[in-house]
Amino acid sequence: MLTVVTEAVPPRLRGRLAVWLLEVRAGVYVGDVSRRIREMIWYQVTELAEEGNVVMAWASNNESGFEFQTYGTNRREPVDMDGLRLVRFLPEEQR
Repeated sequence: MLTVVTEAVPPRLRGRLAVWLLEVRAGVYVGDVSRRIREMIWYQVTELAEEGNVVMAWASNNESGFEFQTYGTNRREPVDMDGLRLVRFLPEEQR
């Protein structure tokens, strides 16, 4: 299972995501794709997101049951705590 959430990205990226995934809400895409396709989708995100921001999460065989990566500026920042990825909120002035 793969989930991609976009914010303020260009329409061409949204169209590219819609080729591989189902847009269940505005900017929220889900699907079940291979690792190769997931990596190709992430490449498209990094090339086309411009000033927007994106988070991609997928099922994984680890303690939390999923992994995720982010692109772009957002108040939520991933942090590694003893091998577990968590999210912390940055203060408003640091965005």
